[in-house]
Amino acid sequence: MSVLRLFSLALVVAGVAYPALAKTEKEFVADAIKGDNSEVALGQLAVTKGGNDQVRSFGQILVNDHTKHRNETAALAAKLGVSPPDGMSTDAQQEEAKLQKLTGDEFDKEFVQYMVKDHEKDISEFKEEASDGDGPVQQLASRSLPTLKEHLRIARGLQMAE
Repeated sequence: MSVLRLFSLALVVAGVAYPALAKTEKEFVADAIKGDNSEVALGQLAVTKGGNDQVRSFGQILVNDHTKHRNETAALAAKLGVSPPDGMSTDAQQEEAKLQKLTGDEFDKEFVQYMVKDHEKDISEFKEEASDGDGPVQQLASRSLPTLKEHLRIARGLQMAE
């Protein structure tokens, strides 16, 4: 059990009303699917609006990898009794609105910056989930890390090239 979950449990036992710090497995899976939906949508946007070939290529990688991951995660969600969400995360919706207004180098810079920040956050969350046991959700989180790290590596490389 993670330190955050132990802390949350201790607060509950002590009778302290405090919002949960760690996600449940079902919340993690639902959020992972929203994340995949977000990466696919933003990746598609990069494919069509990217100012250079590298950004468009990265967009296609995101579409391919996160479509595959979404399918795998949706299958696990079904086993857990979780209805896969259709939408994107709130952050990604806001980013999509911002990106829709940009073109060329401005689009590329904003897109890459968002992808670095988003993948850093995802890697942190997936590492935490992967370290919280050895069940199917934790195994999925662990299997996902190499791809997320590769996406971050690509995004950082594009950021350095600017």
